[in-house]
Amino acid sequence: MDLPEGSQFDQVDARILTVLAQHGRITVTDLSEKVGLSKTPCLVRMRRMEEQGLIRGYRAVLDMEMLERAHIAFVQVTLSDSTTHALDRFNAAVRKVAEIEQCHMIASSFDYLLKVRTRDIAEYRRLLGETIAALPHVIQTSTFVAMETVKDDPL
Repeated sequence: MDLPEGSQFDQVDARILTVLAQHGRITVTDLSEKVGLSKTPCLVRMRRMEEQGLIRGYRAVLDMEMLERAHIAFVQVTLSDSTTHALDRFNAAVRKVAEIEQCHMIASSFDYLLKVRTRDIAEYRRLLGETIAALPHVIQTSTFVAMETVKDDPL
């Protein structure tokens, strides 16, 4: 993992972050062995990066097929208004929709790109018509259905 120039983090911190990104439940003892540091300094570095917000949390990687959420659609969304108030309303509404896994404001001919997970295309179609299209200021959407996930890694 490369760290930004001028960063206060060194290569040991980078190794800690790389291991944690792949193995969030690793014990401090195992982590310290993997990065070549004793346990206490490793824990101190980890806690510092947590306090500074570099490490925002630890998550389980879920099997979305078993949870019946394997259908992925990417949705381009165009808004009728791009004032701060309109964007804030749209952003707040998106955060309330559980099926929207990711939402990115895009510098393009459309305004947002959503990653949406549902059980199947029929559920997605209902969500699109009843929820996404009804979000504040939405005037147009365009959907791209993922046929296969080739890579889905945090780093």
